[in-house]
Amino acid sequence: MSRIRAAVLGSPIEHSLSPVLHRAAYQELGLDDWSYDRFEIDEAALPEFVAGLGPEWAGLSLTMPLKRAIMPLLDGISDTAASVEAVNTVVLTEDGRRLGDNTDIPGIVAALHERGVEKVSSAAVLGAGATASSALAALSRICSGEVTAYVRSAARADEMRQWGERLGVPVRTADWSGAAEALSAPLVIATTPAGTTDALAASVPEGAGTLFDVLYDPWPTALAAAWSRQGGQVVGGLDLLVHQAVLQVERMTGRTPGPLAAMRAAGERALAAR
Repeated sequence: MSRIRAAVLGSPIEHSLSPVLHRAAYQELGLDDWSYDRFEIDEAALPEFVAGLGPEWAGLSLTMPLKRAIMPLLDGISDTAASVEAVNTVVLTEDGRRLGDNTDIPGIVAALHERGVEKVSSAAVLGAGATASSALAALSRICSGEVTAYVRSAARADEMRQWGERLGVPVRTADWSGAAEALSAPLVIATTPAGTTDALAASVPEGAGTLFDVLYDPWPTALAAAWSRQGGQVVGGLDLLVHQAVLQVERMTGRTPGPLAAMRAAGERALAAR
């Protein structure tokens, strides 16, 4: 039986949960002839790796630092990926084309919808990196008002305002020193590295709204734990990973996994074993 191949690429890649999630989906769908692996690939090695892909390959997942480096190697990208200049999914078609997409943005929206958050009047974003631009793109679909981005530098503030203009989102920027003010927003999306928001945990108000913390390891973060204690709703990084992986599986296999429980449980087991 010939194998159909897919994989996640990035550097570092050992931490990636993508193989766990995709393999769980393949098992649920009965795709016994599909395999999903991980490869440590940096920007310099990416062109050679992509050029060497044979007809047995169906798709790739991209993590940092490859989400933009992959773009010149593709035959086309979706409007969603173009909107943030980032590709995390490549579908390899039977006629040899390489098509890029971004499932992080609809994954954020789907994870929020799963928790009943379909529309908000305003929102706050903590951080200004690549994930923050995806958060703004997701907010363009669900936020009817202003988004306040809390950042550490004037350069980052300019970047977030530019992304807002590009994505059609009214963005106000504020200095990170006032980030505690963000916690009263109906939706807060934290996109910063581990430990960055720990100092905010003591400032979470009673009856907080919804926190979407994109981290998943370690979990819960200090901010997420405090948020739950104050009665707020928390959406975590594993939720995002599962939803974006479901969309990747759909695009690569043409099949839709059923209930998300199997993929989420596989991710939880993998995290618990670390």
